[in-house]
Amino acid sequence: MAASVWSGYLTFGLISMPVRLFSGARSSSISFHMLHRDDLQRVKQQLYCPADNSVVERSEIVKGYEYRKDEYVVIEPEEIKKIEPKTAKTMEILEFVKADEVDPVFFESSYYLMPEEAGRRPYALLTKALEESDYVAIAKLTMHNREYTVFLRPRDGGMMLHTMYYADEVREVEGFGAPDVELKDAEVKVAHQLIEALADKWDPEKYHDTFQENLKKMIQTKLEGGKITEVENPKKLAPVVDLVSALKQSLAEMEGKKKPAATAPHSAASGKKARGRG
Repeated sequence: MAASVWSGYLTFGLISMPVRLFSGARSSSISFHMLHRDDLQRVKQQLYCPADNSVVERSEIVKGYEYRKDEYVVIEPEEIKKIEPKTAKTMEILEFVKADEVDPVFFESSYYLMPEEAGRRPYALLTKALEESDYVAIAKLTMHNREYTVFLRPRDGGMMLHTMYYADEVREVEGFGAPDVELKDAEVKVAHQLIEALADKWDPEKYHDTFQENLKKMIQTKLEGGKITEVENPKKLAPVVDLVSALKQSLAEMEGKKKPAATAPHSAASGKKARGRG
């Protein structure tokens, strides 16, 4: 099992259960090294102090907060530990809210919340209660030198934890919202039809990072001495003049793409039956 990123106690009223957090998701991408073009050797970064005109070892580095231009107060790791709140080891549930009331814009990172052996029963009880009530828990948690508001929700019989942005961290964009336009019933109707034509069940396995896949292919092609093929970019579309006509044309194209895929397996099966009867 992967190493946990936090361990402590989850408290719910007078109930306390030992739990651990494990990273729930992380980005995956191709990374490149910085090389010297002349000899393709990896270059190294050094910590440099301009006052001494010398390279500084990492053991000589301290953390400092700039309280005034070029003036700092040094903060030692031991000093940070002294001011850690109780949420550094105890995650206290503050309240329960309906799941659909929480806007996803507040979500930051995802973690698996798993119980220690002594906490399995209360963990299972809380998870079941959340599943049946459509409520989620809001709690406080301190890790990585920061106190988070977190969101606990049931998933597959267990609990997921999501760290959340605070309200003052969510940016407001001036002018965001419903445009001041009047929509026609015909436009809305065809838009609904287009959505239905593209509707499908959620399956995250269907989605891939095309750019990363193209990078892998390009690297393999270069290793084999091949020629890089340029990806064809979509043509720029002209501004829509007749919205209903554009929607209907889009709908026709979507239906045209879906019909062959839907009928192909049936046709193949029918062909096999026909050959079998012959």
